[in-house]
Amino acid sequence: MKEVILDTETTGLDVKDGHRIVEIGCLELDNFVLTSKKFHCYLNPERKVSEQAFKVHGYTDIFLSSQKKFYEVVDEFLNFIRDKKLVIHNASFDLSHLNNELAILGKKKINEKNVVDTLELARKKFPGSQNSLDALCKRYKIDNSRRVKHTALIDCELLSKVYVNLADQKEPKFDLEMGDNFLVSENKDHKVKYFNKVIQPTEEELKSHKNFLKNNLKKNFFN
Repeated sequence: MKEVILDTETTGLDVKDGHRIVEIGCLELDNFVLTSKKFHCYLNPERKVSEQAFKVHGYTDIFLSSQKKFYEVVDEFLNFIRDKKLVIHNASFDLSHLNNELAILGKKKINEKNVVDTLELARKKFPGSQNSLDALCKRYKIDNSRRVKHTALIDCELLSKVYVNLADQKEPKFDLEMGDNFLVSENKDHKVKYFNKVIQPTEEELKSHKNFLKNNLKKNFFN
């Protein structure tokens, strides 16, 4: 099962105030393991970055003015995420900005049903707790020391590790269909079976093991 960890940086909080995307980062997961495939771009938002947003990501108007515009990368971006579930932290924010950019170009919006919101997952697992990306990194002992500023690719790397932890919380249980010899660790999207039968050694194997210890241990306990 292939998924895409996705993060954006923007000029400000709300698209209703005309804010635009300045960075998109995507990393591909295959069965919860990062592949080598990624999509990344900086974007010219064709407007100024708000002071609040600059404090978050540090991208200047001068730097962004020389980057590509969204219409120049949209096809590559859509091809990268096609037929893959998107994994986003606080998905409503990123989706509002992505769908705004797509709407400007007359493109089909991203369906929220195809999105896993890790913030919602965390809130269900840890109600009442801090569930920011930094807080979850701390909870799962994930090194986030490189996250001096919010940048899309670093945030995606951290989120991929958080997501694996959030998605694999169930304790192993017996699979009745496979019999009592199998334990199953599962989540919504995958199931891993473990052989659980205890194999008893034969008399010949026990004798062979005893002879091995007798011949190889420096101190002989078998005389």
